[in-house]
Amino acid sequence: MTEKSKAVVLVSGGMDSCVTAAIAGTSYELAFLHAGYGQRTERRERAAFEAIADFFAVRERLVVHLAHLKEIGGSALTDQSMRVPEGEPHAPVAGDSIPVTYVPFRNAHFLSVAVSWAEVIGANAIFIGAVAEDSSGYPDCRPEYYRVFEQLANVGTRPETQIAMITPVIGMRKSAIVRKGLELGAPLELTWSCYQYEDAACGVCDSCRLRLQAFAEAGVPDAIPYRVPVAR
Repeated sequence: MTEKSKAVVLVSGGMDSCVTAAIAGTSYELAFLHAGYGQRTERRERAAFEAIADFFAVRERLVVHLAHLKEIGGSALTDQSMRVPEGEPHAPVAGDSIPVTYVPFRNAHFLSVAVSWAEVIGANAIFIGAVAEDSSGYPDCRPEYYRVFEQLANVGTRPETQIAMITPVIGMRKSAIVRKGLELGAPLELTWSCYQYEDAACGVCDSCRLRLQAFAEAGVPDAIPYRVPVAR
């Protein structure tokens, strides 16, 4: 029996990263990385991460706290004085129209930790559940971002280190991600997407609306609790 190569999977606790983990698990031995950064739903996302890791029986787990992202600010996810938009269409990537929920250059911080850990534990791949087309318009979710970061990682590590940046859902619609998760038996009911609350999802922030739309288009109910009645 051939031993599987190891992959670090960035698992936020959200739907996209959960399905990404399920995809990675078909070919790799999994090591899960989670980063808290002072976001509004930090505790709830951490709980979702642990539940997903338990589901996949992942032994190697790393949880890091990137508190400097909250100190830097500039995002409604980390700055309580900024309002999280509710029921408003997400903005396209264009100059100042980047959504206020964008955390400046966040994914580079996550990936840097992932590369360091991957080099130490001998992983040759990093999986991240970035989505380009059907997301909130964040500039660090574009395919070219990960192509360039892969080059950076392989230039800046030991000569024998070769790490692939794998983004299996980046070109998929959210509804297709739901269907893929169901196909692979991913525990979507354990995931958390809401930007605002930890007890029950608001149902009106950008992330909740994209999630609800995805489940509706996939024709299946979303099992997580919501604060207000929503179409399922």
